[in-house]
Amino acid sequence: MMRADGSVIVFEGEGVCADFDGQPCNVVIGHDVTERDTMFARMALADRMLTVGTLAAGVGHEINNPLAYVTSSLELLAAELPNLQLAPGSRLSDASLRTLVSDACDGVSRVSTIVRDLRSLSRPEDEARGAVDVASVLAASVKMAHNELRHRARVIESYESVPPVAADASRLGQVFLNLLLNAAQAIPEGHAEQNAITIRAGLAPGGVRVDISDTGSGISPAIIGRIFDPFFTTKAPGIGTGLGLSISHQIIRSMDGDITVDSQAGRGSTFTVTLPVASTPQQAATPDAPPPRLQVRRILLIDDEAAVGRALEALLAPETEVISEQRAGDALARLANGERFDVIVCDLMMPEISGIELYAHLAEVAPDCRGRIIFMTGGAFTPDAREFLDRLDRPHLEKPFSELQLRRAIDGIFAAELR
Repeated sequence: MMRADGSVIVFEGEGVCADFDGQPCNVVIGHDVTERDTMFARMALADRMLTVGTLAAGVGHEINNPLAYVTSSLELLAAELPNLQLAPGSRLSDASLRTLVSDACDGVSRVSTIVRDLRSLSRPEDEARGAVDVASVLAASVKMAHNELRHRARVIESYESVPPVAADASRLGQVFLNLLLNAAQAIPEGHAEQNAITIRAGLAPGGVRVDISDTGSGISPAIIGRIFDPFFTTKAPGIGTGLGLSISHQIIRSMDGDITVDSQAGRGSTFTVTLPVASTPQQAATPDAPPPRLQVRRILLIDDEAAVGRALEALLAPETEVISEQRAGDALARLANGERFDVIVCDLMMPEISGIELYAHLAEVAPDCRGRIIFMTGGAFTPDAREFLDRLDRPHLEKPFSELQLRRAIDGIFAAELR
């Protein structure tokens, strides 16, 4: 049934025949069961999210494994491009080869972001928060969404001078991009000059406020309260998953911010993101320093993906000898026979013997090696794995990782021994 304000309630009724002053009549006895049905729906959603989260974590782990060696291989190829000479008659020029490698690296980065989103359904990711310039992130998001926006609306940008906010720049850009794409998809293609997407940034009480408005179809009052629910979408089948706004809401709340919407059906919507001001001054972004060149060291790599070993071996050569083992049992046999390595890089989740079990066995066969192990993981999605990493209290590598991250982790092993 519909209330006077347009909201809908669930009504459960029963009709009975009764006698009224000697005349038969029909009486309907009803109850408002909206709250009960809402509770059942939330319980079903929680159960569904638990299942999807577990599935997403497993999928993320499997995708991150090949991403690890694809990233390493592309990074090495990009570094060696100046030393490569194309054969005469090649279809590629130096510039086009560089562009192809750059595009491939960008694609891997985007896949990694998608996996990160999937894993957020299972467990919220730790945010690399810092002082972020909102205007720069907005400008980058508009540029990324340009092809989707230009056929539907004029883009109007109005940025006041605001202080940096406490946020993760990459995740914040993801939220803005999602809101921009939603705004574009609310406006039919064609007649772009008659429609507008307006982006404003300014001060708000206690923080910074960003408004993204569109002149699209708007949101019905009957469903506006559900738009941040996981899997709820008003888009046509095959276009929306119902996760974009839910994940965006989760990201903003994790940054101690808020995201709200004001909409009128047929007239458009305005999404407002508010974020706290950063407590530390913003530092100018500086490019990562080139990876330090390692001295000759001997490393034992344990990973059931053979391609990971080949990629890291090429990445660290010729300064470092990398011995790869795909089975943890074979690696333990080497160590039990007295073979020693400067560093052990070990995958956390492996068949037969996991990285956790290998670490326990080291106490018996090579206790001196326990302080030289670096774990890498495509996603610690089991409670035991997460608890183990927390208890170990030592940095680990999340697949896919860069050469710089790997070298810093290896150098950290030796720095710890010198303290």
